[in-house]
Amino acid sequence: MTCLRLYAFAIILLLTPFAALSARAENDAIAQTTVTVKDIAGRDVQVKVPVSRMLLGEGRQLYLVASLDREDPLQRVVAWRNDLIEADPATYKQYLDKFPALAKLPTFRGNEGSLIDIESAIVKKPDVVLLNLEAKQANEDAQYIEKLASLDIPVLYIDFRHYPLQNTDPTIRLLGKIMGREQRAEDVIAFRKQAIARVEDVVAKTKPDRPKVFIERIGGYTEDCCLSFGAENFGKYVDLAGGHNIGSDFLPSTFGQLSPEQVVVSNPDHVIVTSADWQAYVPGGRWIPVGPNANLDASRKKLEWYTMRDAYAGTTAQTKRNFHAIWHQFYNSPYEFIAVQWIAKWLHPDLFTNLDPDKTFAEYHKRFLPIAYQPGYAVSLDAQEQ
Repeated sequence: MTCLRLYAFAIILLLTPFAALSARAENDAIAQTTVTVKDIAGRDVQVKVPVSRMLLGEGRQLYLVASLDREDPLQRVVAWRNDLIEADPATYKQYLDKFPALAKLPTFRGNEGSLIDIESAIVKKPDVVLLNLEAKQANEDAQYIEKLASLDIPVLYIDFRHYPLQNTDPTIRLLGKIMGREQRAEDVIAFRKQAIARVEDVVAKTKPDRPKVFIERIGGYTEDCCLSFGAENFGKYVDLAGGHNIGSDFLPSTFGQLSPEQVVVSNPDHVIVTSADWQAYVPGGRWIPVGPNANLDASRKKLEWYTMRDAYAGTTAQTKRNFHAIWHQFYNSPYEFIAVQWIAKWLHPDLFTNLDPDKTFAEYHKRFLPIAYQPGYAVSLDAQEQ
């Protein structure tokens, strides 16, 4: 009898972990509830919440996922596009140092408007696939949405890029809903609103003259001149900060290009170059490596070259050396309020002497992100402004 009891006890011990896993899976299934949510494209989509398996159609979506799930932002992510690794290597390193398991996370290639890796989506069986709004046409033309839907894999469109001031808060609320982090989402939104109000309220009260600003988009990513923004994205940031975006006068959409001659005739008072460390794309290029922990002296030296572009010859910006560089990823993240603060300080230094974008971003990191703040996101030719 003693042997039989020991044998039975051993079998129970052996089976207990599997029983526990089975019970946990059953509890997880019971905990999930199917709800209908509206994505940024206006689609009503059924999703089982809280989601536990997310496929990120763009790696930079981690900026928001980490803000909502600070303790373990990777616990829900089953695969992601590799753009964060290449487009923002300094931030990737910060997360990799904090979460070494990130190195093993399955990746797939693609660009902003490309198709999702449907094979990864099928194999990983996510609760949801997150796609940026600009990928909508390509994926729907390929009928990927229907194919995934037939496998009970819903797709949600989000947007930080085309209409960030309009769509970022709804995107945050959407992810808060599906992740079970609704209060956290509201806290992030409240922080953002307060940070932007610190600029908007001053501009509304003082009604300053609006200097003309030309934004050179993706400086150093290409030798072409003069890529810029229309009335949205950085164009909107300039407006909020009390400036006049030259691109808004000519470009009918968020992104576009002006001729050098048009820029010269427009005579910008300030030039703002959006750039980043793009060694992975353009080795040794004229990009300016602003971003976390950037060497601002080195960045300032690379910014100097832009003063010699034909597009700025004889302009007020060139005469007064009003050239600035800022982290390009502010155009595609929930952090655009930091760009608004930097631009406000550059355009109206007397009105915003007490505004410190570095301090604001450091506070955001402290409250919402799992990584420590490292300054280096913006630089001006005037070293005193830094």
